[in-house]
Amino acid sequence: MKNGQHEADASTTQRDGDTRDAVVALLMNRGQATAADIGEALGITTTAVRRHLDNLLEAGDVTVAPPSGLAGRGRGRPAKEFLLTSSGRRRLGQGYDALAVDALRALRDVGGDEAVRAFARRRAEQAISADTISPTESADPVDGARRIAAALSEAGFSADAREVGNGVQICQHHCPVSEVAAEFPELCEAEISAIEQALGTHVQRLATIANGDRACTTHVPLERMGPRATPAKELR
Repeated sequence: MKNGQHEADASTTQRDGDTRDAVVALLMNRGQATAADIGEALGITTTAVRRHLDNLLEAGDVTVAPPSGLAGRGRGRPAKEFLLTSSGRRRLGQGYDALAVDALRALRDVGGDEAVRAFARRRAEQAISADTISPTESADPVDGARRIAAALSEAGFSADAREVGNGVQICQHHCPVSEVAAEFPELCEAEISAIEQALGTHVQRLATIANGDRACTTHVPLERMGPRATPAKELR
């Protein structure tokens, strides 16, 4: 009986861990969500979701988001929305941050700031290049932003693009190098430069996970794009 009970407890623990990881992954993809939204997406009860959220709150992996107009549920107070913290993002595979920071520090010691910038440019260009979107000189910025978001998602940033007001916003809900970028902003700067190079237009970074925001948000003006910018190698 004891062995059977031990195996049952282990199986329950494994299921709980898998469900908790699914909650974390959903929050990464959506940015923030209510317990009801999470339960509907995962096919489990809101009560079960709240139990996992309580565990994640206690561990410091999630926090309650400031109230938003999208969180209302009829009368009364709006439903709470939850979002990941820095430690919650580390559950998704950011265990090499310390090693990456040490490596970039060593690179700076040997080659100076330009060596770090060159590394950042090469890394950004591997994820985003002029070939990411249509090579025509005049392209739809909405389609271009969506293609950029798809390329960023393939690189592990869980990104999407949506029209907002007079532009398009590329939102990266996860950043696998956020803690590294907090010390080495060259990574974010190179990413923006690569996006501008691919789209052939100026963009504006509105928020970054490295600075404590819930997502990295980049604004792309909603206008026809002109000729592409001068290739990055010519600007070096």
